[in-house]
Amino acid sequence: MEVAKVENVTRIYKIGDVETKALGGVSLGIENGEFTALVGPSGSGKTTLLQLIGCLDQPTSGSVWVNGNDVTRLNRNQRADIRKGHIGFIFQFFALIPTLTAYENIEMPLLLNGHSAKERHERVMELLKAVDLLDRAKNRPDQMSGGQQQRVAIARALAPNPALILADEPTANLDSANGEQVMEIMTRLNKETGVTFVFATHDPRVIKYARRVVTLRDGLIVA
Repeated sequence: MEVAKVENVTRIYKIGDVETKALGGVSLGIENGEFTALVGPSGSGKTTLLQLIGCLDQPTSGSVWVNGNDVTRLNRNQRADIRKGHIGFIFQFFALIPTLTAYENIEMPLLLNGHSAKERHERVMELLKAVDLLDRAKNRPDQMSGGQQQRVAIARALAPNPALILADEPTANLDSANGEQVMEIMTRLNKETGVTFVFATHDPRVIKYARRVVTLRDGLIVA
């Protein structure tokens, strides 16, 4: 079953009279449970493709489907509901709320989705254990290493049980040891939970973990 797909998608950015074609007609299906890397040099279109699948942007033409929904036909609020209910995000710069603890950062999407206090506590503790951060539950981001912050971000992305997790350069700001640890955790969680991971990267440390590699160049899929 496909958790996401794009069909003949283009994305053209226009600034004044200058047009830049980020994607030039891309079709791709992502099956449930995949652990897939979108790879290519800077400017190849991988981040743009990730943003389209994540309902953070709209294509210039073509269609994008997430969990059976044609999101190109939805309005802004409906796309936000798709993101909230079906997609988790892991960002290059962690994007944690600096005034909140690790526990509170992971809890935030559960609060937004209306879970009870008991449900939130059980889920957050389960995820802190899964990413080996039970001892950091009360720490704020500035009291944690980069690797620990990214593990909090992974737990936060998993909190609402999404069908799909999208990661943009998840190891770019980590040293080799922390990058390897983050990828091993993501691989384990993919196998244990069945949640689909798609990540954009040009990092060989990340690519080697992928079970499927999709290569983009000049806005097109080449392999």
